[in-house]
Amino acid sequence: MFQGTGSDVGKSLIVAGLCRLYARRGLRVRPFKPQNMSNNAAATADGGEIGRAQALQARAAGVPLSVHMNPVLLKPQSEIGSQVVVQGRIVGNARARDYQAMKPQLMPAVLDSFARLSEDADLVLVEGAGSPAEVNLRAGDIANMGFARATDTPVVLIGDIDRGGVIASIVGTKAVMAEDDAALVAGYLVNRFRGDISLFDAGLAEITRHTGWRSFGVVPYLPDAGRLPAEDGLGLRSRYDAGGEEERKRIVVPVLPRIANFDDLDPLRQEAGVEVILVEAGRPLPPADLVLLPGSKATIPDLVALKAEGWDIDIRAHARRGGKVLGLCGGYQMLGRMLRDPERIESDVDAIDGLGLLDIETTMTGDKRLRPVSGVSLPDGTPFSGYEMHVGTTVGPDRRRPFARLADGNDEGAISPAGNIVGSYCHGLFSDDRQRARLLAWIGADPSALAYEAEIERVLDGLADHLAAHLDVDGLLDLSRGRG
Repeated sequence: MFQGTGSDVGKSLIVAGLCRLYARRGLRVRPFKPQNMSNNAAATADGGEIGRAQALQARAAGVPLSVHMNPVLLKPQSEIGSQVVVQGRIVGNARARDYQAMKPQLMPAVLDSFARLSEDADLVLVEGAGSPAEVNLRAGDIANMGFARATDTPVVLIGDIDRGGVIASIVGTKAVMAEDDAALVAGYLVNRFRGDISLFDAGLAEITRHTGWRSFGVVPYLPDAGRLPAEDGLGLRSRYDAGGEEERKRIVVPVLPRIANFDDLDPLRQEAGVEVILVEAGRPLPPADLVLLPGSKATIPDLVALKAEGWDIDIRAHARRGGKVLGLCGGYQMLGRMLRDPERIESDVDAIDGLGLLDIETTMTGDKRLRPVSGVSLPDGTPFSGYEMHVGTTVGPDRRRPFARLADGNDEGAISPAGNIVGSYCHGLFSDDRQRARLLAWIGADPSALAYEAEIERVLDGLADHLAAHLDVDGLLDLSRGRG
């Protein structure tokens, strides 16, 4: 099990790289994260959902997605509360304090999923959440040492030297842990080192002197790792910037408080002909070749936030000038005339006016659609594959001009009469090189020769090679065999 001295220290990518490395050795590898908090989720073939980080790890291991890879998924809907998904299914909503009381009740599902994965695996690589140093949350813990103790799983602690203070963060984690928890920690590794690794030899010795833990290595910073999808929004703003290159086409994305499935943007940011500009609260939307409204975990509250920023005025003005607008999932719903939530599924608002750019209306319903999809965009027949992940049913005249026809024969999405406003429930469209080229041509950008899916495979292979060169990967494997 890989735990961290904090969030965003690289746990997800370390596990993904090791999934690829050990799978290439012929082992049956499965990723597992007992509890995840993220609005960046992936749909499984059986109609469930898991964190997108585990989806990337499963891809690295070369295995299909399973709800058991992430049995507890928390999807934040407010500053203090989240939707709770257990083994792929929504079980309700919980405020942060209430969830602490709920956690012990979820451990049986976590252990059940772990057992199911283990039956079909030679090696299960487990990712913790946050940090075991959060001892105020230790009671009833299912994400870190609570899980490790319940399953007698050896732990390796990851520290991030790039953020500074890595010696103190690793030694401090040991200092605050209970002795029985610390006894399960077999060692540590240091991530994102820049420069001459030998200069940190004394640092490693100091960590080992204070903790008694073994070093499994130091991982140098790998720029290519930033080309892989991020687990959550912590690094979102640092992953995109304006760039300032006038000749590039601008895709402007308002950053909504509950932005979800933002990895839809990843393929676009790798295109040389465009710059993806994420606009944070407090700033107007700049001139754009395309305004892209992303997915949202809570569409109505995010629409309220969008209007509070005055972005609705910017978007309508852009559209009046003939500017292009694309709404994905929650963003698609916002483009309509009205959003209704009679059952108060997402908020305490019964109904709210949308942006009025598409002649459609959406009603939130209790059923959530979670499924992989494929089809062709209309009218040109360009193929795509992706997934749907949403609540709500959308109807209206502009649905007679669908964005796509799915493989099951149903039409999907809507297009305005002038053709400059498009909405779709499909996520993952732009991972398909043909569909991404279609979008770029629509906004007047030249598509590159980027083969996105092949690029992800290349980076995963490179990450595995990188870890093999700098970590004691045989020693890590021995831990799982009880020989460490």
